[in-house]
Amino acid sequence: MKIDTMRRIDHLAGVPLCFLATLIVRLLDLLGGRRPVSPRKILFVELSEMGSAVLADPAMRKSRRWWDAELHFVIFANNVASLRLLGTVPEANIFTIRADNLTTLALDTLRFLFWTRRRGIDTVIDLELFSRYSALLTGLSGAPNRVGFHAFNDEGLYRGAMLTHRVAYNPHQHIAKNFIALVNALIAPKPELPYSKTRIDDEEIRLAQAAVTDEAREAMRARIREACPAYDASRHRLLLVNPNASDLLPQRRWLPQHFVTVMQALLAENPDLLILITGAPNERESAAALQAQVADPHCVNFAGCHRLEDLPALYHLAAAMLTNDSGPGHFSAVTPLRTFVLFGPETPKLYGSLGNSTPIYAALACSPCVSATNHRKTPCTDNVCLQVIEPAQVLDHLRQALTEGSRPT
Repeated sequence: MKIDTMRRIDHLAGVPLCFLATLIVRLLDLLGGRRPVSPRKILFVELSEMGSAVLADPAMRKSRRWWDAELHFVIFANNVASLRLLGTVPEANIFTIRADNLTTLALDTLRFLFWTRRRGIDTVIDLELFSRYSALLTGLSGAPNRVGFHAFNDEGLYRGAMLTHRVAYNPHQHIAKNFIALVNALIAPKPELPYSKTRIDDEEIRLAQAAVTDEAREAMRARIREACPAYDASRHRLLLVNPNASDLLPQRRWLPQHFVTVMQALLAENPDLLILITGAPNERESAAALQAQVADPHCVNFAGCHRLEDLPALYHLAAAMLTNDSGPGHFSAVTPLRTFVLFGPETPKLYGSLGNSTPIYAALACSPCVSATNHRKTPCTDNVCLQVIEPAQVLDHLRQALTEGSRPT
């Protein structure tokens, strides 16, 4: 389904369904005598953002350390590969929901409600920012512990009252710390209103690093040679360019011509440089259009030439990456890769990569224009916030990185 269609369904159907579900959940809690328990089987709910699945990893690891808990995860089927980058959640414990159409969504939702009960899920942590659908999954899961962000006095964010641990979302701290706050709510020695009255240090949101074998690196070198037979790992430095962003927020895309200008300048200055334009298989056509404009044999269309779970190997081989604010900016954080992320409608203060990353951000008066309060939908059709970032500014960053960086192995 299209993103806007899903948003309309979440609002029009979600509000009344959340009201009804609240009555049902409260009645079941009362009749069943359900009370919070010590977490043993924890389910994390994060459906629509691949990058957020990476940003949630410190929270998941903390919950596993604290209770020695078995971790589970529910996510939309087209985003599940992001969970395989670090492998924190066992494959058998991941439940995927198809969002192709209303029929598959309804069927998988019903399967989910049986799955949580078969698995004996006792704790659900809803990572979504005020999604009614995720609230319904959490409330109707059957788990005695249900943690998530609650609107409290914020208007327009109604999604029922099915949580046992209601956490105040903090729009002034990084989203990874907000995720840690959800876990801390369960650790609290006594009930709080709101949860979670804790300090979260930067050390708590450090990401684990992906393990990359020599075999995985060599397999990736072979894939690069398939796309560019002239590639010589001992001679070429790799620069990755990701010019795309998901349809969830197309305003995050920097001007294609700016990418072309940057790539042409760097190739002219660096004879040993090989640029790979990366992306998903459905982005291969747009990557080919950029490659044609660059018109240099050292610029290669690499979109769709690898699986998402193979990215850590590619990132270990590359010298640097330039990307729009999208999944790759977070995927690279599980490796040492020097990454430069172009921000516009979002702010790096909330959604910056946790890795070796530098945000490039104009910080206009209107930025960020998307937030939890507008369900990340902006009326803007003219992303001046990105247009004002000139190629010269980006080139300064990349030239320095290529000068300072050693050759990848």
